[in-house]
Order: sequence, then structure tokens, then C-alpha cells
Amino acid sequence: MRQKDPLANPAASIRRVYSYVAYRLGDGPEAEDVTSEVFERALRYRSSYDESRGGPLPWLLGIARRCVDDAFSRRPPNANVDTTDRASAEDLEADAVGRLAVADAIKRLDDRGQELVALRYGADLNARQIGELLGMKTNAVEVALHRTLARLRADLESAPPAARPTRAEPSPRVAP
Repeated sequence: MRQKDPLANPAASIRRVYSYVAYRLGDGPEAEDVTSEVFERALRYRSSYDESRGGPLPWLLGIARRCVDDAFSRRPPNANVDTTDRASAEDLEADAVGRLAVADAIKRLDDRGQELVALRYGADLNARQIGELLGMKTNAVEVALHRTLARLRADLESAPPAARPTRAEPSPRVAP
């Protein structure tokens, strides 16, 4: 039986992998380098892809998770890395402040919370897909996401009024 090529349609996968990586490491050159590393490894190990274990995106995100862990391990202890999204010229000041507040709140989450937010909003995976990737039941992922978003919301609501997002519902999206 011939395996499907996991890199047959790379355009959509590159965007989703980059979004996930940017959620974890911050938008910019480091996220670009790690995304490149993901696809380099995917090309090198493409023959190990097993279609019966899941689609190409979860396979790529599994590689991305390892690459992100490697990137964290290469950082010096207590490295102060800017993980905020930069506002474009058209953005209003309030929107920029809100995005920074959300990015800071995400940085204060534990590793698991950051991972869940990155997979849900960065890689745009649903709870079932996240569960398959992390070896969790769908319901457990939904509960964990609900609790993580509740912590984010509480953190944002306790922030000074000037630092709160202006939207009625804060969105965890900070990467493009």
C-alpha cells in the first residue's frame, strides 16, 4: 500500500505550522527559523509518515512541538524574548495595547496552557485533533481549554483598564 505524501500541499501547512510556532515562541525570526527546521525534518523523515496514525498536519505539528522544545532548550536561562505581536500602521492604539495584554497573559500561562492555546488558535485545530496529537480524550481537551481560557479571561480582567483589550470577548489570537 502506497502512503500519501504528507508534504503534497505545503502552502496551508506552512501557515498553520508557523502560526503554532509563533504562538509558542513569538512572532519573528526565531519562529521563522523553527518553522523552516520543521519542514527540513519533515523532508528528511518523510518516509516515516504513517497515514494510518493521522493526517499530515498532526504529523507536522508533532515535529513542530519537538522543534519548539529544542528552541526553548537553546535559550539562555531567564532570556527576555519579545513574544508580542507588533501592531501595523493601521492599528489603533487601543487594539495594540489589547493585543499586548493578551500576549502577556498567554506568556503567564503554564506550559500546558500555552500549548493548548497555540494548538487551538495558532494551528487552528479542534479539540478532537488536539486530543489525538496530545494523547488526550476530546472531552479532556475541551475542559482543559475552557479552564485555560477562563484563566486568561480572569488575568485580563484583573489588568489595569488601560491594558485591557477593547473587544467584548478577548481573543487569544496574537500571531498572524
